[in-house]
Parts: sequence; C-alpha cells; structure tokens
Amino acid sequence: MQTEASVQSARVSQLEGGLTERLNTSAELAARLWDGEEQLTALRSEGSALSLRLGQAEGRLQRLNDLGSVDQQVAFSAGLSDSGSVGPFDQETTLVFSKTFANTGDAYNQSTGVFRAPLSGFYFFSFTAADYLKGYTGVYLYRNEQRVVFSLGLNAHGGYASLSAGVVLQLQRGDGVRLALPASYRLYDDSRNFSLFCGFLLFRL
Repeated sequence: MQTEASVQSARVSQLEGGLTERLNTSAELAARLWDGEEQLTALRSEGSALSLRLGQAEGRLQRLNDLGSVDQQVAFSAGLSDSGSVGPFDQETTLVFSKTFANTGDAYNQSTGVFRAPLSGFYFFSFTAADYLKGYTGVYLYRNEQRVVFSLGLNAHGGYASLSAGVVLQLQRGDGVRLALPASYRLYDDSRNFSLFCGFLLFRL
C-alpha cells in the first residue's frame, strides 16, 4: 500500500507540475495577448491622431489656398465685333464679344462669349448695345440659364442709337454670365466699339 501511495503521490506531483506549467504558459499567453491589445489600442490611437493631423493639415492648406486667392483680381471688357451688323437671327443667340480689351483673371471666354466666375462673390456687369436702323433693339443678360435683365430700346428716328444697363449679381464659383440677342433683333459694332460687355469682381464671399 505504501508503494502504491508513493506511485500515486508521484503522479499527483507530475500532474501538479504539468498544471503549473500550463498555468504559467496560459499566464504568458495572457500577458502576450494583453501586450498585443495594448499595441493595437496604441496603433488605433496613433491612427486617429494621424487622421486628425491630416484633417488639420488639409484645413490649413485650404485656408492658405483661400488666402492666396483673396487678392485675386477679376475684370474684363470686350467689344462685340468689327463686322458691322450682328443679326438678326432666326432664334435667340448668345453674343460673342470677340474684341477683348482686358481680361484679368481669364474669366471671360472670347470664343463663347461667356464669363465664368472663378470665385464666389458679388460681381458687377454692364453692357452697351448699339444699332443705327429704326426699330427696337434689345439684349438679355443671363446668369447660367436664368434671364436676369432684359434691356429694350426703340430707335424711333434712325441713325446711331444705343442702350446701356448694369447689374450686381451674386455668383457661385463656376456660374456663367452672358448676353443674348433675341430672335429678329440686331446690333451694330465696328472699330469704334459701339457695343460693349464688361464686368468685375466687387468682393468675395
């Protein structure tokens, strides 16, 4: 019986040793897992910090870009044509003022006749339209596809006559402004520049 007890005691000691070893291994694994979780948390925190710093940097860059364009100057003036009569046309037609006298900021396109706002803000536009025959003449001013102004004149006596108008418009960046001649109407221009289209930025939004 003493021998059997000794054997069982030895087995118990082996089991306890194995259990202790497994407990130590489990503790080591738990410690490694904890370290891994801490590292993951640190990486997540670092990633969040980097994202925040990136957002702040992008914000500063945008502000710098905005500051860099605060003093951007936008102004243009253009004459209609040297060809004499323009129109009448069968349908409403955008007027292309092809003689550019000034185009600071390159916002006016002398090929299409459209001014495209490079900055959001308030702009002033004016135009003069001339003709020399009796009858009505008129010009639409458009903001994008919206008619804003219709300036109409009657030349009752014949000979050179003109009409003029001006307007302040609030534009978003990319908005277009143009003049259009209604169907059956006509204008006149030559090297003396009777018909003009002008505009400039008053201030930014």
